[in-house]
Amino acid sequence: MTIARAEALALIGATLLLPDCAGSNPNVVRVGSKNFTEAFVIAEIYAQALERSGLAVERHMDLGSTQIAMAALRRGDIDLYPEYTGTALIDVLHLPLERDPGTLYRTVAQAYRRRFDLVWLRPAPMNDSQGLATTQAVSRTYRMTTLSQLALEAPHLRLAAIPEFLSRPDALPGLQSFYGGFHFKSIRTYDIGLKYEALLRQDADVATAFTTDGEIAADHLVLLVDDKHFWPAYNVAPVVRAGALHRNPRIEPALNRVSPFITSSEARRMNYAVDFEKQDPSAVASAFLRAHGL
Repeated sequence: MTIARAEALALIGATLLLPDCAGSNPNVVRVGSKNFTEAFVIAEIYAQALERSGLAVERHMDLGSTQIAMAALRRGDIDLYPEYTGTALIDVLHLPLERDPGTLYRTVAQAYRRRFDLVWLRPAPMNDSQGLATTQAVSRTYRMTTLSQLALEAPHLRLAAIPEFLSRPDALPGLQSFYGGFHFKSIRTYDIGLKYEALLRQDADVATAFTTDGEIAADHLVLLVDDKHFWPAYNVAPVVRAGALHRNPRIEPALNRVSPFITSSEARRMNYAVDFEKQDPSAVASAFLRAHGL
């Protein structure tokens, strides 16, 4: 993921401009996505899995932020899209942090069904959580592979961060309270696409990350282990309108079958293929399904 968390700060009332779908074929499943690489790939995996189960699919990719995709789903402009449990908990439901992945999923699933008549299907093991990354050289120099070690070494290190990381309770303030420490020698903020460049230019020693970013694999970075489990899980799952499941009961088994194969390492590999090898998301999704016999 590259921009999901930054976008989630927009107001839920954002307006979506889509063609009027009221007259569309009820037998067609309309699959949407947010507007970043990982969302494109996973939504395409869902779309192709549905097609392989015999369903017709209409694609509405690149809708925009969490709030825009959620508005489209609630209005019935789309039938489903991939969403993250942590995003749903914090940015949609505005509920307190929950660090147990199973409890988090149940909380989100129950609240979405009760409030919005939306159904969360089986979550993937993939966890696109927040993280902090460094180079192999810095990791070796400071013998640092975990957040506990970084908390102690922070006064000697420079942090490259996106602006939201400095103020959100699930970011730097929360780390300082939960772990102690994390008082960096210096902090500079960057646009979300530039923070890894600062790390590679040696303008920073540590950078904020999302744990399935393709850059981690591309640049052979060290993702520091959240050894005290501060960050909530961001497991991805299909969120589906209850009416669509009623109309097309093949949706649920088709998508539940693919979710167990979407792991963090697979997500990093697929993000890398799109962002750095310039492969088309549909081709990457198709290769993923073939590789797993789906």
